[in-house]
Amino acid sequence: MCTAVTYKTDCFYFGRTLDNDFSYNEQVTVTPRIFSFVFRNGRVIEAHYAIIGMAYVVGNYPLYYDAMNEKGLCMAGLNFVGNAHYFQPADNKDNIAQFELIPWVLSQCESVNQAKVLLGRINITGEAFNEDLPVSQLHWIIADKEQAITVESVKDGLKIYDNLAGVLTNNPPFNMQMFNLNNYMTLSPMPPRNTFAPNIELNSYSRGMGAIGLPGDLSSQSRFVRAAFTKLNSVSDPDEKSSVGQFFHILGSVEQTRGCCALENGGYEITVYTSCCNADKGIYYYTTYNNRQIIAVNMHRTDLDSNELIMYPLVDEEQIVYIN
Repeated sequence: MCTAVTYKTDCFYFGRTLDNDFSYNEQVTVTPRIFSFVFRNGRVIEAHYAIIGMAYVVGNYPLYYDAMNEKGLCMAGLNFVGNAHYFQPADNKDNIAQFELIPWVLSQCESVNQAKVLLGRINITGEAFNEDLPVSQLHWIIADKEQAITVESVKDGLKIYDNLAGVLTNNPPFNMQMFNLNNYMTLSPMPPRNTFAPNIELNSYSRGMGAIGLPGDLSSQSRFVRAAFTKLNSVSDPDEKSSVGQFFHILGSVEQTRGCCALENGGYEITVYTSCCNADKGIYYYTTYNNRQIIAVNMHRTDLDSNELIMYPLVDEEQIVYIN
């Protein structure tokens, strides 16, 4: 389970939580401009936009969970179990395996509009990366500073939705998530007015009562509503520190605490990491479950003209500052 959001102040920000009961030892990974992407359809892209994001690197291949390119286009894949459907290769399409979609789009596109054109030719296949890694059932959010879309490969084809909320979680399908927001249209950050019974004196007895009814559970549908309400009503100063801090607070509204979501295998789902990309400056920020300190990697402080992946292991030990 995961949650992704967009946010805009003076810069454009994009990020997500990754919720799971284990980690693949993912790393912040920079793919420079002349690293060769070899796709399963036979296409090789040797020169492309540089990419930074969180990836599990296997056999010198970055399996990106979320990433942005140097032009400010961002993308993340989130679980979509039971609804994702992939297809057999088709002769008249660009056949792209689900694990290849993020590098396929981010290596070639500068904007969501360009991504839409590319997606119009795509057929997402269910080819596994290798026999040890099962096919992930995913859907995706793609965003730039102007707009966001949700991409879902389902039984009746590839669906592309304008994502006006700038939010994505998991099930149900995105159009159902957006329709569900109708049930919460009366929620507000403002104090409530008495529309229940004007002839009865009813008063607010606490701050925050305008949001009574906002779901607080950890299900993906409830997280969608809570993240959308938090993000769409969020206010911060426009500077970098304020914006980044606010972004982590937005995603903090849906983070998972060990013990609150028990799994059948005896484990617990937690927020393994939370990311925040400044898409204008190429900075990838993150925290982990064990480390609340915000860590930053600036892609422009690496050699973007290299042909080798650049990887930064996660700082996953709590950073505590003593002041006495």
